[in-house]
Amino acid sequence: MVVCAHGTTDYFLIMTEVNSGELLLLQRRTIRTLMTGLVPAGAALTSAYSAAAVLGEELTDSETLGGLAAASATVGSAIATLLLARMMVIYGRRPGLLTGYAVASVGSLIAMTAALTGWYLLLIPGILSIGVGGAASLAARFAAADLATPDHRARAIGTLVWASTIGAVLGPTIGFGPAKRFAQLIGIAELAGPYLISSVLFAIAAAVIHFRLRPDPLIVAGGLGASKKDRGFKGAVKSIAGSAIGKLAVGSMATGHIVMVGVMTMTPLHMNDGGHELEIIGFVISLHIIGMYAAAPIIGWVVDRLTAGPVLALGGMLLFIGSEMASHTEPSESAGVFIGLFLIGLGWSCGLIASSVLLTNEFEGSVRVRVQGLADTIMSASGGAAGLGSGLMVSTTDYRTLCHYVSFIGLVPVMGFLFLLFRTYKKNLTN
Repeated sequence: MVVCAHGTTDYFLIMTEVNSGELLLLQRRTIRTLMTGLVPAGAALTSAYSAAAVLGEELTDSETLGGLAAASATVGSAIATLLLARMMVIYGRRPGLLTGYAVASVGSLIAMTAALTGWYLLLIPGILSIGVGGAASLAARFAAADLATPDHRARAIGTLVWASTIGAVLGPTIGFGPAKRFAQLIGIAELAGPYLISSVLFAIAAAVIHFRLRPDPLIVAGGLGASKKDRGFKGAVKSIAGSAIGKLAVGSMATGHIVMVGVMTMTPLHMNDGGHELEIIGFVISLHIIGMYAAAPIIGWVVDRLTAGPVLALGGMLLFIGSEMASHTEPSESAGVFIGLFLIGLGWSCGLIASSVLLTNEFEGSVRVRVQGLADTIMSASGGAAGLGSGLMVSTTDYRTLCHYVSFIGLVPVMGFLFLLFRTYKKNLTN
C-alpha cells in the first residue's frame, strides 16, 4: 500500500492500493462508527424536534408560531446540507459530520435558554442550529455507501437509517418523560429539559465522529473535488436535470419529506387539542419514527434484490394511505393517527433508501457528493416549506384537511415511476 499525505487533514491516509479484504474491514469500521454516532444524534434531534411546536405555542399562544418553531429544524437542515456537502467535497466526510453535530449541540443550548427566559426569538435560531445536526445525520447515510460495493449499497444505507431507530424512538419519550422530570427536579422550565439532554447527546455524537471516523471514507473512495470547479454545485443542478433517474430520485425524496414533515409537525398540536397527555403524544411520535427507521435494513435488502423503482413506488402509496388515515381521525381519538403516522414513516423510509441508492448508482466521484448534497438540500427545503405551510393551513382550516390534501403529494413518486417505465418501454419498442 502507498501512504499519501492529505493536506487538508491532520493525519496521513492509507489509500491507493487497498485490497478487497482491507476495504471490507474499513467499511465495517466505518459503519460501526457512523452507527455509534447516529444513536445519540438521533435521540437528540427527535427530543428537540418533538418539543419545538409545543414550546413555541406555549411561549406565544399561537399555533402558527408553534409550527414555525418546529419547521425551523427542517429549514436549518436545508440551509446546512449544501454547506456541509461543500465542506465534505473539499475536506471529507469527517469534518462535515463533526461540524454539523457541534453546531447542533450549541443550538440546543440556545433553545434551552429560550425555554428558560421565555424569549421566543431565541427559539428560532436554536432550532435552526439543531437542524444542522439533522443535515449531518442525513449525510451519514451516504458516507456508509462510499466504500460499499454496488450490490451492497442499499443495505449499507438501510443499516445507517436503521441505526437512527434506537435514539430517534427514545428521543421524544426521553424529552417528554425523564428530561421533563429532571427539569422539574433542578427547578427549571419543563420544556427546557429536552434541549439540555439534546445538547449533551449531540456533543457525544461529535466526539465519536472526531475520534473514530479515521480514515475518512470519502477520501479513501476518491470522492474529493480536485479543483474549485469540481467543488461547485451548478454542475450538480445540470447533472440532476439531465438525468431522468436523478429527477425521479430527488422528486421522491422531496415529496416524501413534504408529507412526513407536514403531517408530523402539526400532530402534537392536534393531539394536544384533543386532551391527550404529553407522554401519549411522545409515544405517537415514537411509533412514527419506528416506521421511519426500524425496517430500513429490510428495505435496503429488498432494493438490492428487486431494484429501487418498485420500492420507491410502494413508498408513495404508503404515504398516501397513512396521511388519509390521519385525516379521518378526530382530535380526541388516536388509533388512526397511530397507524397513519407509522405508515407515513414506513413510506418515507422506502422512498429515502430507494432514492439514495438511485443517486449513488447514477453518479460517480465528486459529482456524486455534490448531487447528494443538492438532493438533501431540496428534500430539506421541501420539508421546511411543508412545515411552515402546515401551520398556516391548520390555522385557517384544520389538521384533518391538511392531511387529506397532503396525501395526494405522496402519489407523485408513483406517477414518476410509472412514467419512467412507460418511457423505457416506448424507447425499447422504437429500438
